[in-house]
Amino acid sequence: MKRNSSHHFFKGAILLTMAGLISKILSAGYRIPLQNIAGDVGFYIYQQVYPIIGMAWMISIYGLPVAISTLVAEEKGRGRPLSFRFFFIPLLFMLLLIGLLLFGSLYVGAPYIANVMGDSGLEMPIRIASITFLLIPFTSILRGTFQGLNDMAPTAYSQMVEQVVRVTVIIVATIYFVDQGYTLYHVGAGAAFGSIAGATMAVILLSIYAYKRFPSRIEESTSRLSYSKIMKTIAIVGLFFCVNYMMLLFVQLADAITMVPNLLQHGMNLVEAQTWKGIFDRGYPLIQLGTVVGSSLSLALVPSITKQRLHNQQEEVYKDASSAIKFSFLFSSAAAIGLMLILPGVNRLFFNSNDGTASLQILGLVIFVGSMALTFSSLLQGLGKMKAPAFMVMVGFVIKLFLNELLVPIYGVLGSALASVGAVTVICIGNGMMLKKTLSLPISVVMPWHMTWIPLLGMIGTVVGGEWLYAHLFPLQSRLDYLGYTFVNVGIGICIYGFLLLRTSVFTKEELLELPFGNKMIQWTKRRP
Repeated sequence: MKRNSSHHFFKGAILLTMAGLISKILSAGYRIPLQNIAGDVGFYIYQQVYPIIGMAWMISIYGLPVAISTLVAEEKGRGRPLSFRFFFIPLLFMLLLIGLLLFGSLYVGAPYIANVMGDSGLEMPIRIASITFLLIPFTSILRGTFQGLNDMAPTAYSQMVEQVVRVTVIIVATIYFVDQGYTLYHVGAGAAFGSIAGATMAVILLSIYAYKRFPSRIEESTSRLSYSKIMKTIAIVGLFFCVNYMMLLFVQLADAITMVPNLLQHGMNLVEAQTWKGIFDRGYPLIQLGTVVGSSLSLALVPSITKQRLHNQQEEVYKDASSAIKFSFLFSSAAAIGLMLILPGVNRLFFNSNDGTASLQILGLVIFVGSMALTFSSLLQGLGKMKAPAFMVMVGFVIKLFLNELLVPIYGVLGSALASVGAVTVICIGNGMMLKKTLSLPISVVMPWHMTWIPLLGMIGTVVGGEWLYAHLFPLQSRLDYLGYTFVNVGIGICIYGFLLLRTSVFTKEELLELPFGNKMIQWTKRRP
């Protein structure tokens, strides 16, 4: 029975991980058509409020549900029923209080926040985005309860439904407001409304699950859940767990706060600063997609590492941690270098201009250091360390603010790209040092380092040669030309990189089995005994 429960839990954890990856891909992908419809200034307006929306989503997906699931698991572990009067009412009261405080702070403070960002027109989009925090208590308490009962499916499906509805409303609202001739600030407000619609649909879906799962009368208990216990759990478990996944959001928040005022100091007028901020923000959906590629396989090993730690299987922890780091290094380095190589074509294909290409290429390095930082922090979480990675994210946020103030007035958007890479690199190094200390012994990453450069060099040569050949055979004039140009080179580059990884024996047999079609790949390799 215990084995079945454990299997059910880790199957649910994998389902939740997959839902998170799909949601991240949707979250990155919709911003490309959004920019195409609203233009760079419209995209800038949305990106100014996106960190607020993104943080609300992270809190409702990762932060508060994890804290609530901890409380639910503790009550069930003590054999107590989940009392409506003494458990759910105090919990809902505290969550509503938190949601109201966050909503009120943003709604009332919207004029001040907009002025700090250097654009008073952002007041309306910020106020609409703040409404999302009023729905967080309901999504969080439902998701957290299901997770505490080891039922991850409602959280996973509601997460995907929320993103689909959100993306659909954002695109439809943007098309409508642009066609009707509304201001771009209305477009930004409409995009922010998409998050409200998505969260509302998530509440409805979770409520349906709850109606089917729980009896009409909940067994009462005399054990009261104290408010101090709720706040302590939310602060220690929910907050620190949540912040670890907000690294890129904090980087974007720093840009939202400081970039336009510093571009004005660089010598631009307000419209030019807004436009170039929108051009620079093109890089973040690409980085988000690259980070998913660079870290998804390594993050899939975290539930296994957590299980091994709980069963005191130290050797297995070292082994899986080493594999996670190897996967992250190999895939994130290829994703970062590949994006830098094809970015001129990608910029033209997705955004119909070459503006800001050099800055976006430098920003692409965030894929590598960001994926490694996320892998390190996730491993630390799997090892039971929550506070240290969250602290490093806040350190990185402060460094990003400082570097933006220092570099953007001098170098413009290029300065912000350098600041992003610098800040995330600090987070990566800090998390790596803490992981080494936590494991007591150096992680033995069984990787033939001299062999890892062969696949990278092969990929670089193939992509560069393919770009030259394609450009000479098929003159690049329309965006359709760039579609073939980009995807043909990406496809060939991925195939060559994967082929050389297998041929150079970078992976062990056990590691290949962790990958999709691992048995097939083992047959393709010529391995030494």
